[in-house]
Amino acid sequence: MDGKLPWFVEKMNDYDSEYYALIKEGLQKAISTTVLDEKTRYLILLALDTLKGAEAGVKVLAGQAREAGATEEEIKEAIRLAYFVSSMDVIKTSLNAWT
Repeated sequence: MDGKLPWFVEKMNDYDSEYYALIKEGLQKAISTTVLDEKTRYLILLALDTLKGAEAGVKVLAGQAREAGATEEEIKEAIRLAYFVSSMDVIKTSLNAWT
């Protein structure tokens, strides 16, 4: 995994080092993409953190995406895709008002 793990993952090591080791291993395997380039990986992660409302994660991942060569337009598109996905449930559910 590039860089440090999020602070809250690192904090787990203070309380349960055995569990932390398992978490760290799983996260490193999940993030170690072999086909996706670094920029694409960060843009996907940015969209996912946007979707789940992870404010700090969005800030960090946008910076990492920029460092990996992402343009502002690519960052905007990733965020717009997150909006697209999140809005589908609202639109679908709202149809129940007329059925």
